[in-house]
Amino acid sequence: MAQNNRSDDIRTNWKCLAACTLVSMCPFQYGIDFGLIGGLQAMVGFLKVFGHPDPDSPIGYNISPGRQQLISSLMTLGAFLISLVVGPIAGLLGRRSSIWLGGLLISVGTILMMVTTSIGGLYAGRLILGLGNGCFMTFSQLYLQECSPAKYRGLVLSCFMFWTSIGTLIGTIVDNFTAPILGKNSYLIPLGLIYIVPVLVAFGLLFIPESPRWLLYRGETEKARKALLWLRPYADQVEPEIDGILAAINAERDLSRTVSWFDMFKNPVDRRRTLLSVAAVSLQAASGAMYMIAYGTYFFEMAHVGSPFANSCALVAVGVVAIVINSFIVTRYGRRRPMLLSGLLLCGFTQLITAAIYQAHPLQESTSKAIVGVSVIYICGYNGMISTYSWVMGGELASQRLRSYTFGLAAAVGFLGAWLATFTAPYFINPDALNWGPKYGYIWFPSCMVAALFVFFFMPEVKDRTLEEINEMFEMRIPARKFASYRCTGLDRQDSKAPSITEGTREIIFTDPKAVAETTISIA
Repeated sequence: MAQNNRSDDIRTNWKCLAACTLVSMCPFQYGIDFGLIGGLQAMVGFLKVFGHPDPDSPIGYNISPGRQQLISSLMTLGAFLISLVVGPIAGLLGRRSSIWLGGLLISVGTILMMVTTSIGGLYAGRLILGLGNGCFMTFSQLYLQECSPAKYRGLVLSCFMFWTSIGTLIGTIVDNFTAPILGKNSYLIPLGLIYIVPVLVAFGLLFIPESPRWLLYRGETEKARKALLWLRPYADQVEPEIDGILAAINAERDLSRTVSWFDMFKNPVDRRRTLLSVAAVSLQAASGAMYMIAYGTYFFEMAHVGSPFANSCALVAVGVVAIVINSFIVTRYGRRRPMLLSGLLLCGFTQLITAAIYQAHPLQESTSKAIVGVSVIYICGYNGMISTYSWVMGGELASQRLRSYTFGLAAAVGFLGAWLATFTAPYFINPDALNWGPKYGYIWFPSCMVAALFVFFFMPEVKDRTLEEINEMFEMRIPARKFASYRCTGLDRQDSKAPSITEGTREIIFTDPKAVAETTISIA
């Protein structure tokens, strides 16, 4: 009874949450890159080196759609490529060492971008930087999902997206102040910021433990015990958690002694989990946010929408506020399905409104103000409802045995979608190509609607579930609409060897050996 009355608040879990906060800083790099690169393509100093004079451009210079595509999309392509090999890398190096590898790649890529004046060198730097950002984004997510308590998993993942938006905001603000510089320093100063977070994270990782789930999967039980003793506030929580994780791991190994890419699709349960995880992460790309994030400043510049740098700063700042507000509600109210569904509907209709307004009254001051205002609503929907919860669900829905493979594939498909959006956007918004400007929103309205329908019919609700409970429900093949109402209750009173789930007054006894093993975490 005394254990039930013990505090389980943020202060009690401060060590674990501090470790998660450090690791959650990794996507700062991804965000700052998008904030910087969108502004660089609207800077005279950058365009003098990598663009061309254009008397019809508002700033006297422009950049070809082909170069614009590669500069923005190669970073995302690099992240996609590294995500394809996340499984083997994760199994060999673990979470911390993989993040260190990402920091090294980011440093190499940034050095190359700063010293080159060749477009080929810039392309190579962007690709290497993308490989590093892919490591940072993917392995930091795995660490957060595996180390955070179930109650605070949504909170730490909202911190993950907070740092992404903070990076984008800082990058956009710095671009705003360096844009008037006409020489190379206009873009070299912003690029220098990229070194800050990798150094902080690399140093901080020395003081926090490796993922205990990864250690247990490797058979290093004593190291995992020490890691959990560091991460959990009460020592008597550790052994039951270890027993539950080991039971799930052993049951999965009984079903498959080896792990490969094909295991994600071999049986209906793993296939369902893989497809849902991939779909969850892909919701970000389906919302159309990538073109606004990657080309926001350029978009405002070429569409003659007010002050482009100031508008971009305001837009990103609102996005940060939306994530901060979300962080206060995610632990108590943050159900995944309603938030994703609402966010997709909001993003879809705001893009439709933006396109319609611009088509009806282009290049008018009232249109410019309306586009900025609707864009603010759009970014609130994306940052506050889609970006956080899509990454959360992408990691929660994978099994422990296949987690690095499944989440690696999900991240790869998500990055591929982001690459596709950033690669094709210049054809639509660049004056040298189709010159659609804000009418590009017509493309993304149906995309958001289709994604919203998918969430409604297929995405399960897993708020406040432990990873073992999620395993249990998938093994029972519970329909998506029933996930929220099922309760994992442990042993049936009439059969002390059979865990059960209760729905209302009906109790189901597990006969599947894997589900029995995974449910033992609920027995203690």
